[in-house]
Parts: sequence; C-alpha cells; structure tokens
Amino acid sequence: MMRSGKAKGNLMLLVTALIWGTAFAAQSGAMDHIRPFTFTALRSFLGGLVLLPVIALFRREPVKSRKTLFTGGALCGLCLFIASAFQQVGIVYSTTAKAGFITALYVVFVPLIRLALGKRPSPIVWPAVGISVIGFYLLCVGGGALSLQKGDLLLLLCAVCFSIHILVIDRFSPRTDGVKMACIQFFVCGALSLICTLFFETPDMKSIAAAWLPVAYAGVLSSGIAYTMQIVGQKYTDPVTASLICSLEAVFAALAGYLCWRLGWIGNGNITPREIFGCLLVFIAVILVQIPIPPKKKA
Repeated sequence: MMRSGKAKGNLMLLVTALIWGTAFAAQSGAMDHIRPFTFTALRSFLGGLVLLPVIALFRREPVKSRKTLFTGGALCGLCLFIASAFQQVGIVYSTTAKAGFITALYVVFVPLIRLALGKRPSPIVWPAVGISVIGFYLLCVGGGALSLQKGDLLLLLCAVCFSIHILVIDRFSPRTDGVKMACIQFFVCGALSLICTLFFETPDMKSIAAAWLPVAYAGVLSSGIAYTMQIVGQKYTDPVTASLICSLEAVFAALAGYLCWRLGWIGNGNITPREIFGCLLVFIAVILVQIPIPPKKKA
C-alpha cells in the first residue's frame, strides 16, 4: 500500500513538472498577442479562481491563525508577482528552453540565500554552483563574447526571486493551510499585475481573446491545478524525490519549446548544440544540489 501511494505521488509530481514545463511555451506564445503584465494578471486570477472550489469542497478545517494565513499569502503573492514579471518579460527576449533552465537555477540559489542568512548548506552545493555557472555561460553567452542578453539577465533575476518565494513558503506553509495560502497569493499577484497593466500597458479584448488558449493553459493548469497536485503529491513521497521530479520542468520546457518551434507555433524555440550542453550542465547542477549527504559520524 505504501509503495502504491508513493508511486501515485511521484506520478502526480511528474505530471506537475510536465504542466509547468510546457507552460513556458504557452507563456512565449501569449506574448504574440498580449503584454507581460496583462498575461500575468489573467493567469493569476484564473489560478486563484480554480482553487476556490477546491477549498470549498476539501479544505473545511479552520485555520488556526488568519494573520499567519494572510501574511504568508500576501508575501508569497508579492514575491510571485516580482518573479513572474521578470520571467514574463525575459521570455520575450529569450527562448523557451533558456527560460526553463535558467528559472531552474532557483534550486541552487535557495541554499546560497540560506547561507547568507547563517544556515550552512550541504557541501555538495559548491560544485553544483560551479557547474551551473559554466552551464549558464554556455547557455546565455553566445559566440565567445563575454556578454549576456537582456532576457537572460531578467530570467536570472527571476530565478533569484523564485528562490526567495520558496523560502517564504517554507516559512509560512507549515503554520497554515497551503492551498488557501496559494489562493491568496494568486489573487495578490493578480491584483499587483493588474495595477501595472493599467499603468504600463493598454490591453484590449480582441488581443486577450486571441491569447485565450495560452492564458487558460497557464492559469488553469499551470497555476491552479499543478500547484494543487504538487501539494497532494508531496504527501505520498519524500521531499528530496519530490523536488527532483519537479525540477524536470526544465527538461519539459526545452522539449516543448523545440516542438512548438518545429510546428511553427512559436518563433523562438530553436536551441543550438552549445546551448543544449549548457542546459545539460544546469540540469546536472539542479540534480547535484538535491542529493542528501549524511552527516559525519563523531569519532
């Protein structure tokens, strides 16, 4: 029974990674019709709306501290908004494959930020960081010139912000209802994105209607359903296995971007052999940083 439960949880996490990875192609395709803040606002509100019936049907236990719930949800929403803004604008100037793998660097940044906060990470983090830097160079610095593209830098900032987002979740999630907190974060992120949309963009219903499919995919599946599946799936498996499976979103992002490019659905999904090797190194770094090392036994 336990083995069956773990297999069920791992399968749910694999589907979650698949949805998240393929959502990069949807995000890229949506930029042909609408602007970044408009897209983020729409997908975030959709994600929150999808979670409302889940909360109504399955999350009936009272929350111990509403202050913790709303504080955590608001801070997560703020972090998600900033990270999503960097990511969505970065995708405009980059490829789907790069976006997926550079975003995956959050797995490396998390222990580095924890070190800055006085929490010593596993020794394996340091070779992982070195490998990721080499992979990032091959992935983003073309032709041997020591320079980065605008989109690559924005996506790197996105990865840093997602690292902070993960640490905020780690701080508040054990103390409150994770699904309800996720719902609040989506509405906060959507509200902040809507404000920026009104100030910096001029959306129209015709453009929004043209982008309905990628918006629906990213909002309903990537934001709402996938996040819920992650929470449920992690109940059946250990956190190391869960994070490892979820990091496969980078691989699915590269494959989905290349496939959509070959089919003519997006215009920036091609990837060179040099960039493929850089992706491989970044993915190796993501794997290494999640390998648990047992503490040394005292003599």
